[in-house]
Amino acid sequence: MGKIIPRLKTFSEQGGCMNRVTTIRAFDDNFIYLCEHVGGVVFVVDPGDSTAVFDILKARGLTLSAILLTHHHFDHVQGAGRVKSASGCEVVALRGSRVSGVDRCIGDGETMELGPVRVRLLATPGHTADSVCYYVGPFEGECGMLFTGDTLFTGGCGRLLECDARTMWDSLGKIAALPEDTLVYPGHDYTQENYEFALTIEPGNKAVQGLLGSGDFAPPSTISREKETNIFLRATCGEVKAALAMPDAPDSEVFAELRRRKDIFG
Repeated sequence: MGKIIPRLKTFSEQGGCMNRVTTIRAFDDNFIYLCEHVGGVVFVVDPGDSTAVFDILKARGLTLSAILLTHHHFDHVQGAGRVKSASGCEVVALRGSRVSGVDRCIGDGETMELGPVRVRLLATPGHTADSVCYYVGPFEGECGMLFTGDTLFTGGCGRLLECDARTMWDSLGKIAALPEDTLVYPGHDYTQENYEFALTIEPGNKAVQGLLGSGDFAPPSTISREKETNIFLRATCGEVKAALAMPDAPDSEVFAELRRRKDIFG
């Protein structure tokens, strides 16, 4: 049974836009997202827990138009078949993905339309070979959204299970190139541990200190915030390289060392 995070995040709270995102906690630390893209019609991202999704659709009288899947891992896809059967919606994933039961396959950089909303798939291999993010473009000049699955977390990134560090680093670069005000919705809540790890590398980062002290880890984050506080995106910074005794190392190698250290942290 999933749990709705009490504070609903809306675009208006983040500087404009028309849609509403409902964040559902599932299992120990998964996030499922329902995004309303036109009155009463929503898409869902990574419905690992179908019961939680059904409960909210019924309680709010919502209609489901699509399921967007970020990769093939069980905790992200196990509810998709049941949700599809009950709603008749389509399942969307990366072309060539290991996800089963897909109705629409999309390639890297391709877009789909959901009502007035345009959703662009970004192939971001690293955690898995078929990992993707979904970028919902700005509506009427307002901020966009990015659903990152297990590629980027608030303050962190996914483990390298099927790809090497250079591949993940290139994928993180795609994300970092998006507009600074893009809202970031990750697939898991590992935020406290991520910030604690970051301070072992960069203890003077006041932005991380402030966020860790606040204890407010509910999504979304933003691209701007992640560049300031996500230690993995900061592999380019001289201070981080110095802390690792890698002042002249390529950025991808610094990232690889950060990921190695995080794997054994705690």
